[in-house]
Amino acid sequence: MVEINEKERIDDLQLKGLRLIQNTETFCFGVDAVLLSDFADVKKDCRVLDIGTGTGIIPVLLAGKTQAKAIAGLEIQGNMAEMANRSVILNGLEDRVQIIHGDIKRYSEYFSKSSFELVVSNPPYTNKGCGLVNPHDSKAVSRHEILCSLEDVVSSAAALLVSGGQLAMVHRPERLADIICSMRNNGIEPKYLRFVHPKPYKKPNMILIKGNRGGKPELKVQEPLYVYNQDGTYSDEINKIYGREVTEN
Repeated sequence: MVEINEKERIDDLQLKGLRLIQNTETFCFGVDAVLLSDFADVKKDCRVLDIGTGTGIIPVLLAGKTQAKAIAGLEIQGNMAEMANRSVILNGLEDRVQIIHGDIKRYSEYFSKSSFELVVSNPPYTNKGCGLVNPHDSKAVSRHEILCSLEDVVSSAAALLVSGGQLAMVHRPERLADIICSMRNNGIEPKYLRFVHPKPYKKPNMILIKGNRGGKPELKVQEPLYVYNQDGTYSDEINKIYGREVTEN
């Protein structure tokens, strides 16, 4: 029996009976994590690392949607890592998913170099020094580069990926130049880029980007992804990603 603490809830992920424990007072997962789990190329029997796993949503989704051999989630906040681990136990995924409480800047203490075929990350979006934040607030740590920077994620991924391995991230469009520069500086070549728009004719508010360690230069910009239709209903592609039934016109 998995313990559910005060102010926690269990959410049905509507995928193979999977569920996730979340605390209403800490950072809860959003559409960005779901889109990243769909965007990443997860091959059969590959080893995956999720940097900054938070609630553990991405490892749990990948365990349900793919045939990955082993999925590790690294989280610097102890309370979040403990809660994510209970979600792993709740779903009976202990044989495939491991949650580790640790700092990605000290990755060598937990992992060997070149030990993953895929690294994914939904990192803090806001650059350090932008706005006043509480460094002890869980939501602030999840949203701002207080304990983990973009460079920390990319440089660590470069060390932990096998040659040809992939880094996949979801981030904000205004950080695109930083992301590409950091990837190339660390030997990860950006290969696929997709802009995510709230709806048609609205500017993008998210990007999905994938790069390969040691890859050859060639960036492919994919078709835009719209979360909502003009009338405010979810787009067909979003419904497919969430596993919902798509209504035929």
